[in-house]
Amino acid sequence: MKKFLLLFILTLLAAVLVACGSDEKNDNQEEAASSDNSDQSLYEQIQEKGVLTVGTEGTYPPFTFHNDQDELTGYDVEVAREIGKRLDLEVKFNETKWDAMFAGLNAKRFDMIANQVGIRPDRQEKYDFSEPYTVSTAVLVAKKGNEDIKTFEDIEGKPVAQSLTSNYADIAKEYGGEIQSVEGFNEAMQLTASGRVEATINERLSVLDYINQKGDQAPVEIVDRQEDAAESAMMFRKGNQDLVEAVNGALKEMKEDGTLAEISNKWFGEDVSTQ
Repeated sequence: MKKFLLLFILTLLAAVLVACGSDEKNDNQEEAASSDNSDQSLYEQIQEKGVLTVGTEGTYPPFTFHNDQDELTGYDVEVAREIGKRLDLEVKFNETKWDAMFAGLNAKRFDMIANQVGIRPDRQEKYDFSEPYTVSTAVLVAKKGNEDIKTFEDIEGKPVAQSLTSNYADIAKEYGGEIQSVEGFNEAMQLTASGRVEATINERLSVLDYINQKGDQAPVEIVDRQEDAAESAMMFRKGNQDLVEAVNGALKEMKEDGTLAEISNKWFGEDVSTQ
């Protein structure tokens, strides 16, 4: 009986040791797999998946918006798709409100932002940028026929519709405008046209497109513009230089073979990729 009990205990111990060894082996394999994945750069991971995920607003014509068939289109969308084509990658767009877009990039919801993001020193401290693909100026927009807003200086102490994190909100603050937060370009134009705010500051090309689309029915007008040109580029999380370089390579090719100018002329009637 004692021999039988001893044999049972030894068998049980052996089973436990085998199970522990198996678990440890599995843990080591998972750890190794995780380590292998972490050794890959973001661009290598993107190449492996074959998909470049791009954050964009989808409500900012003519840069990123939905057409009458509810298809995502626009200048930035076409530029991003052409970059993906040249890198042999599928481009998947993740539509996000402007004020949440940087947080989405930080949270790794997408690999790159294509949404007319202006290159600014404070942003360069936190993010990396591609070479610029748009050069433009800021304009002041007021309701057509207004008598009070003629220059940037005139917005001091007056309500101005702006997206809080945009370059144009910073300009409005510099001139003493009282910022009324909006979610995007269309809302800013609507508030200005209705007279609920005195003005809005935005990018010249998108304003011209809006006025051209509306024709004689356009309820707003450009009353002033800045001379200093602003540059917009694709934006990335810090530490992904190989992805930035790959995108820059694609943009360089597009500039050299005229594709970028062709896309630009399609949307604006002129090449907005250079000053």
